[in-house]
Amino acid sequence: MGKFFGTDGIRGKAGEFPLDHVTIFLVGKALTLILNREGKKRPLILIGRDTRESGEWIEKDLIAGILSEGGKIHSAGIIPTSAVAYLTAKFDYSAGIVISASHNPYYDNGIKIFSSAGTKISSEIEEEIENYIIEKSSAIKDSFTRENQIIVERNLCDNYIKFLKSQFSGISLNQNIKLVVDCGNGASSFIAPRVFSELGLNVISINNEPDGKNINLNCGSLYPENLVREVLKNKADLGIAYDGDTDRAIWVDEKGKILNGDYTLFILADFLKKKGRLTSSEIVATIMSNIGLELALQRKGLTLVRTPVGDRYVLEEMIRRGSNLGGEQSGHTIFLDVFPTGDGILTTLKMLEVLITEEKTLSELAKDMEEFPQILLNVEIKEKRDLQEFPEIMRTINEVKEKLGDEGRVIVRFSGTEPKARIMVEGKDPDIIKEYANRIGEKIKKYLG
Repeated sequence: MGKFFGTDGIRGKAGEFPLDHVTIFLVGKALTLILNREGKKRPLILIGRDTRESGEWIEKDLIAGILSEGGKIHSAGIIPTSAVAYLTAKFDYSAGIVISASHNPYYDNGIKIFSSAGTKISSEIEEEIENYIIEKSSAIKDSFTRENQIIVERNLCDNYIKFLKSQFSGISLNQNIKLVVDCGNGASSFIAPRVFSELGLNVISINNEPDGKNINLNCGSLYPENLVREVLKNKADLGIAYDGDTDRAIWVDEKGKILNGDYTLFILADFLKKKGRLTSSEIVATIMSNIGLELALQRKGLTLVRTPVGDRYVLEEMIRRGSNLGGEQSGHTIFLDVFPTGDGILTTLKMLEVLITEEKTLSELAKDMEEFPQILLNVEIKEKRDLQEFPEIMRTINEVKEKLGDEGRVIVRFSGTEPKARIMVEGKDPDIIKEYANRIGEKIKKYLG
């Protein structure tokens, strides 16, 4: 059966292992057993989900497992991942569970589990849950009792929205800022437009009519090109694209340029340093962040610290170094002095604070960072094996590294959530790095595809 917790919880095709009915039931059961052992009171677990059609039955399977061991649940309904993390900590839940596959297609789903502190559970607890499932799965039939109706606690979402708006208090809206918000037909669809409208911003919402199957479908943070057209058509000051569970945000400036999470970190690091609000001169990102970010931060007297891919690793390094700002190129941004999870709506509010306070456009704020051309190539694979086992793959990677020298980077890694090898090549000439990425991709496809 093997390990099934990845870098961002459990993820896969809904209805298939490890997201089949029995395994999901056992996840709820195992988590509650652990909480019963560790706590002095009956576990109360918060559950939220995104807009996928499979979310409701997965929630019912989890609830069945939790109730079977005497746990209790509160459902927050459709809500961002970060909201569950925030609410779990604020209201002293024993744990929080999010049902989402983030940026994946609708037919995938996932389970993320948060501790009572609002952080992801430890790898030790993940392993304990896995071992329990491996031990018990053969004895469980798909005949357990599911809740017929899920009662959503509406006040939970209201509390989350109140928290978000509090982060914008004291900021004077001295201009009529126009936003185009691409909700990706995901968890932000019913929340982000409300937050921005209630703050007095001029909001144009797109892709905010989820039907269970259109989440991330040619929209949201993976497809910001569609947002570009809307920003230019509406002469907006800013465009924001969220992913399915709203933990990442990608930008489009007033000129139609797409800006990723590296720009978020640069703009916010520069602003927070000026305001004396950085707790460290070290900004934490991953190995995927562009060398242009590193150089731009250096010019501001700041240092970029890199971690493996995954917001879990970013958070761990931020805590270790006492940094309050970190994130990923994909659009996750963590404000550790607010809470330890990326939140796309919160990140938007922080960026709006910069625009309003500095009285500059987004393109003006971003101009001091020059991105090196970067190619990201995904290769479908059958299995994840150590690349060192394949001399021809390693020889090709090393040849590319040697040719790029100090003016580029190569990173080849396996996705933590999908059966893919991810290849990143960075350098000054876009045509050359594209050729290099394809060359590495062909070798990986030959041996692992």
